[in-house]
Amino acid sequence: MARLLQDPSKLHPSEWYTANKVQCATTESQKSRSECMTAESWRLVDEIEKTTQKTQSDVNKKLEQRQEEIKFWKRELDNKLEQIVHETEILLTFKNRLERALEGCKEPLVVVQKCLLYRQRRVGIDLVHDEVEQELVKEAEVLQGIIALLGRTLEQTNEQIRQNRSAKYNLEMDLKDKFTALTIDDYCASLTNDTPHIRYADNAMKLEGNFISPEDWINFSNINVEKADKQRNNSLALKALIGGILSQSANDMRKQCEMVNAAFRNRVKEVKDAKHKLETLLAMVMDEIVTQEKNIAALKKAIADKEGPVKVAQTRLEVRNHRPNVELCYDTVHSSLMSEVQEITKNIQRLKDALAQAQIELKALSRRQLSLEEEIKTEVI
Repeated sequence: MARLLQDPSKLHPSEWYTANKVQCATTESQKSRSECMTAESWRLVDEIEKTTQKTQSDVNKKLEQRQEEIKFWKRELDNKLEQIVHETEILLTFKNRLERALEGCKEPLVVVQKCLLYRQRRVGIDLVHDEVEQELVKEAEVLQGIIALLGRTLEQTNEQIRQNRSAKYNLEMDLKDKFTALTIDDYCASLTNDTPHIRYADNAMKLEGNFISPEDWINFSNINVEKADKQRNNSLALKALIGGILSQSANDMRKQCEMVNAAFRNRVKEVKDAKHKLETLLAMVMDEIVTQEKNIAALKKAIADKEGPVKVAQTRLEVRNHRPNVELCYDTVHSSLMSEVQEITKNIQRLKDALAQAQIELKALSRRQLSLEEEIKTEVI
């Protein structure tokens, strides 16, 4: 009957005690674990806070270092940009000097060519390859050589200016990027945990874009600086070259111009001396022509003057030939008349011969006069 009255779902008191004991033990264990967890959590929070602060401090220091690096390279780039701009401006001034010098050589060359062409109008014996022509040809060659040299130097200068501007462009682009990067890092350095509007950026950890290494970053700016230095040094060397070329060209032109002027002076003196000598000879010839004309007139008069005596003598002979009979005697008178006629006739012939020779000399003197006058006219031209 007692077995029938016992409820099978009821536990034994020992089980109740055991269950309470287990519950207490479990609770104590759970509480202990919780306390350990709490302590560990506080330790972890403190550790992570210190780590976070340290990491953030390290990042801030690295940001400061990065800002200083950017500022350093920005100063370097600014300095190189100022230098290359300055050298380019000076090179542009030298370019203008080259262009003016090149333009200034053209007119002297035209003058020399005109001189050579004009001197081709000389005629006769005066068309000679004299010292003046030699120096003019040399001056033309000097000017043509200088023009060619200045032209090549101008091309070289234009190319150097282009290279300088290319280096300037690279520096400006690098500086622009540096300025943007410094602005960004300045903003990043100003951010704190309490800064408003900071936000989570889920994609911030993704390395998007063309990231480069710090070494490549330094090399990029260093290459721009080295290129700027190289072009600046090239500009300095080119300026020295241009200065030397301009100075030497001016000296060569001046020296050759003096040589041409000296040759002209000598030639003008020679021509003047020759002209003066020819004019003196012409005056002598003309005086001699006058003298010869007077001589011819005197000879003609002398011949005419002998006509009377010869007529008288011949008339006497002809009349005496009419003496009658024995009176037609070859006496001393007749003999003297015969001799007189022969003598006068012979002398007239001598005068005629002298007249003919004088006329020949007069013609020769006249030809000489024409020749001298033509020669003097040529010298004047």
